[in-house]
Amino acid sequence: MSNNPYSLRAGLLKQAEGILMQRWQTENDRVRESLHLKRDADPSFNIDTVTFPKFPTTDEIIAEAEKLYSFVQKK
Repeated sequence: MSNNPYSLRAGLLKQAEGILMQRWQTENDRVRESLHLKRDADPSFNIDTVTFPKFPTTDEIIAEAEKLYSFVQKK
């Protein structure tokens, strides 16, 4: 079944969002686990020094979708 251009773009945006959200979730889980390990080892550990990953922005999602679209257009 062939998608119309709107459906293709919508699907690529959804896929791009999923890719970036998975990256964010993986990194966020890694940072949280590291934080818990550090707090267990040193209760005085200052959690304000921990840098959590940034949530994906709309611009980042669009840029990722454009990369996917570029790949799809290659022959």
